Amino acid sequence: MDSSNLPVPSVVRHPDGRYVYSDTPTHVVPMPPEQAVPTVIQHIHQAPPDRTVQRLALGSGVGAGAVAAGVYFGPLLVGVLTAIAANLAILALLAAVIAWGVVTIVRSVGGTDGKAAAKRLSHKGR
Repeated sequence: MDSSNLPVPSVVRHPDGRYVYSDTPTHVVPMPPEQAVPTVIQHIHQAPPDRTVQRLALGSGVGAGAVAAGVYFGPLLVGVLTAIAANLAILALLAAVIAWGVVTIVRSVGGTDGKAAAKRLSHKGR
């Protein structure tokens, strides 16, 4: 390629303020249209967290330690109580299934005495 035929680079300033080197004459360089950057205004509405413990602590003059304890131990207490409730529900279900199994076995194996005992047990529960 013959270097004498190459165009002389020139500096072109774009409308947004950038300077670039261009190999084509400035009258041939297409200028990008003025584009306004749209402003996006986004409002995020979110419910504030429940701050009852903090308000009580600050209202009684206890201070930042009680606020920190309320923030930390509040959700922790909810988690512990939920775990205890789930364990108690499983134990209650297990006790009901075992009682049903015992009554069923006593009825089927015990003959007339077993049926009478199961009948007495079922009437006592009522």
